[in-house]
Amino acid sequence: MPKNLLEQLRTYTVVVADTGDIEAIGKFRPQDSTTNPSLIAAAAQMPQYQPIVDGVLLGARKELGGNATDAAVANLAFQRLAIEFGKQILAIVPGRVSTEVDARLSYDTKATIAQARSIIGQYDAAGIGRDRVLIKIASTWEGICAAEVLEREGIHCNLTLLFGLHQAIAAADAGATLISPFVGRILDWYKKDTGKSYEDAQDPGVQSVTRIYNYFKKFGYKTVVMGASFRNIGEIRELAGCDLLTISPQLLTELESTEGELPRKLDPEVSQSLRIERIVMDKEVFEFLHDGDRMATDKLKEGIEGFSAALVKLETLLAKRLAELEMVPAGH
Repeated sequence: MPKNLLEQLRTYTVVVADTGDIEAIGKFRPQDSTTNPSLIAAAAQMPQYQPIVDGVLLGARKELGGNATDAAVANLAFQRLAIEFGKQILAIVPGRVSTEVDARLSYDTKATIAQARSIIGQYDAAGIGRDRVLIKIASTWEGICAAEVLEREGIHCNLTLLFGLHQAIAAADAGATLISPFVGRILDWYKKDTGKSYEDAQDPGVQSVTRIYNYFKKFGYKTVVMGASFRNIGEIRELAGCDLLTISPQLLTELESTEGELPRKLDPEVSQSLRIERIVMDKEVFEFLHDGDRMATDKLKEGIEGFSAALVKLETLLAKRLAELEMVPAGH
């Protein structure tokens, strides 16, 4: 009996669920799971997760005291909520969960390090080992510098919002455990910029991840590549063999219901045979390459702004819910 595409993909690649929906994670049984502020905000509005949200909000209120503003309580609750969802997810997946540092700290190395330590401390307190948690940090130069410090402390990092080879090399040089290049968002930019459509191996997002994968394998980096942000299963098919791929429940469903051959496209042995020039990376080179890459510049800025806006929206929702909870008389 022919295997579906999802079953075949699992033979080459670690499949990760890109969602905050715990029920969807239970359905697809991924090795790992990753979330972001937008996904947490979506999950927090689902009725089945209201008890988790309410418990976190009331806990944050108790921790900060009655004089704290609803906004301050909501900000703390967001951090706690991301970890609470992470704990729930880790009860299902055998591998790791990625929990994101506040995107508004993306250009502040010290603040990123401090929040990452706080996040990992809360997982430590819950008895969850550091081998099961990745701290997601935006791939700014400041974020990458924070990851270098954290990795030396045994805090593993996932460098996200990654759009260019320069970001990937800097992250790998810093010793990041994992990077998340955003396939679909790269495609979005090129379609808008050129007015063209791209398919299969011509997809600029696919080409970017292929280039990064080959570079890492050619030069023996331990940092692994997790393709993210897919628009269709064609992109996933072209990246079969990538170390990891994080995929939405919608596309996991499509892969599971599609039969046919899924040949391996990325292979470390092939990467070794390629002629690739090594790039020596430092801040000056990083900034020069980043400034010269309109797509990476636009998408990194847009991604940070988008995740920051999602955080503001989530905190507003949490503050509103907190006000509702505190209006309910005790004992009701």
